[in-house]
Amino acid sequence: MTATEKLNVKVSGQGKQPMLFAHGYGCDQKMWRYITPAFENDYQIILFDHVGFGNSDVSDYSISKYNSLEAYANDVLAIIEELNLQDVIFVGHSVSAMIGVLASNKQPERFAKLVLIGPSPCYVNDEDYIGGFTEENINGLISTLESDYLTWANTMAPVIMGNPDRPELGQELADSFCSSNIEVAKDFARITFLSDNRHDLDKVTTDTMILQCADDVIAPEVVGRYVHAHVAGSRFVQMEAVGHCPNLSAPDETIIAIKDFLNK
Repeated sequence: MTATEKLNVKVSGQGKQPMLFAHGYGCDQKMWRYITPAFENDYQIILFDHVGFGNSDVSDYSISKYNSLEAYANDVLAIIEELNLQDVIFVGHSVSAMIGVLASNKQPERFAKLVLIGPSPCYVNDEDYIGGFTEENINGLISTLESDYLTWANTMAPVIMGNPDRPELGQELADSFCSSNIEVAKDFARITFLSDNRHDLDKVTTDTMILQCADDVIAPEVVGRYVHAHVAGSRFVQMEAVGHCPNLSAPDETIIAIKDFLNK
């Protein structure tokens, strides 16, 4: 099975330069539906589902194979190779921001720009580094997720989304979490929340923008600014959008920020 088949790759758009959109934890490519129409006239749009999510194929999934974010980065590179993509604009949300960093570090010649939405290289506080969570917080989160995933999903999704005045957004995220392959989702959560990619940031040579939301409980501003400080020449954009998913909650602001970066 090819990577494009396994990862449910969809290609559209009228342009030549590829924009590859990578969704966050517990989501799928539908989470970009408010963003991609703004770029279809000028770019080639590539969407996919990480293994275990959306309409991906999990027949060859194993935790021994997908035991780190690097494995997911290799999937991104497999898509790029199969489609023979060059000068890729990679747009990664949440954990996929770091997946994009890893992919671009391995094959920087394939990438033109990185758009990192709500990135976090490490979720756990460590001495003078603030990741937003204590080790106890993370261990408790993972324990709850593994013991009762559906309850965790329905409880945490509105918190992650923010925007309590728009409960339909939190409900959509909860529904997305609950439609994932639960065993893969448990594994991916553990890998995501225990990953530490701080040492990969200073290796980035691709032109990079960080989009930082306000009141983001998953990737607070201090984390976004850490990424900015450690990715040479990067651009930091503080958004008015709140929560962790501006692709759903504030698509217009997200589109404007991306277009400004691409046209600079």
